[in-house]
Amino acid sequence: MDKPYIYTISEITSKIKLILEGNLHNIWVMGEVSNLVIPSSGHVYLTLKDNYSQIKIVIFRNKASLLRFKLQDGLTIIAHGEISVYEKRGEYQLIADHLEPAGYGELYLAFEQLKERLRIEGLFDEAYKKPLPMLPERIGIITSPTGAAICDMLNIITRRFPNIEILIHPVMVQGEMAPADIANAISQMNRLPDILLPDVLIVGRGGGSIEDLWAFNDERVARAIFNSNIPIISAVGHECDFTIADFVADLRAPTPSAAAELVVKNKRELVERVEVLSIRLRHTIQKNLDLIDYRLKRLQESPALLRADYAVLQYQQRVDELTITLSRALSNLIKLAIARLETLIGKLHTLSPTAILSRGYSITFKLPEETIISDANQVKKKDRVRIRLHQGEVMAEVSDSLKI
Repeated sequence: MDKPYIYTISEITSKIKLILEGNLHNIWVMGEVSNLVIPSSGHVYLTLKDNYSQIKIVIFRNKASLLRFKLQDGLTIIAHGEISVYEKRGEYQLIADHLEPAGYGELYLAFEQLKERLRIEGLFDEAYKKPLPMLPERIGIITSPTGAAICDMLNIITRRFPNIEILIHPVMVQGEMAPADIANAISQMNRLPDILLPDVLIVGRGGGSIEDLWAFNDERVARAIFNSNIPIISAVGHECDFTIADFVADLRAPTPSAAAELVVKNKRELVERVEVLSIRLRHTIQKNLDLIDYRLKRLQESPALLRADYAVLQYQQRVDELTITLSRALSNLIKLAIARLETLIGKLHTLSPTAILSRGYSITFKLPEETIISDANQVKKKDRVRIRLHQGEVMAEVSDSLKI
């Protein structure tokens, strides 16, 4: 019996690789993204799975850079490519060259993803919208120099306000280079010296497919509009077209022609409006003058002005009345105070020792202590005393004392 041929693992893997790669190319597969990894190399690795199985997907950097939407776990996608074998691990995988979201287009998903991210950042908030000038002296237009849109805008602006100044910054409005070109034009307009700085910018283009308008859905353009110090009107496509630029701009115009009509008022309409307001102003001023004249005549005929000193004399009379009233009140208060003072003095006089002596009483002092004697026991025979009378004093010597 012949000895069987023994394959190495590498040989088996190579054979499987040849079989798979020779028969499974131009493959479309749909599943849910999981285990998404995007290393610094720029290649994309993920697992695509359904309810029963899974397959590894690799998108190399040159293809990954062309993706318009953001890959994320849980997203259902359709992948196109060819089956290959990663020989080092003996694993088969799909080398993808195209991905698109299942259920709707790649551009639509990219639009919604960027729109939501910028909305969360606040780029669409009304608080950041700048007001447009009522009468701009200088308008900047950023668009293609060869399209119909620029011709329409120039015709409308010059017809509505012939002497307004217009600055045109030509840019590409579609293609891979267009977003950077538009963003740079906005920045350059903002850096112009004051003597050339526009009061408002119109950024846009005429209609087209979603691919044609895609430059205005670019994040670079959106951030340039948001960072502009000059108010910006977005005028992209037709009335039914919406781009990211429309949401970030200070004002969206449905078409470039509408933007031209919004940015400047019609000069004839303004002149007529000024004339109407001038007539109203003259009528209002005349009405107020008539009213003032009437009131002045009434004042001139009033008794108060006919006798200018009349009011002054009345005030002087009132001052005299108040002075007399105050004087009387002070006089009565003084009289009351004197009466109360006399009463108190009378009471003090009645209670004073001098008043008591006038009624026949006397005060006896024992000498030499000068102690007032109120008890016979305080003295003895031969003691000397001084007796205070109402009028004068008497010096005496005790001959005897009657003790009780």
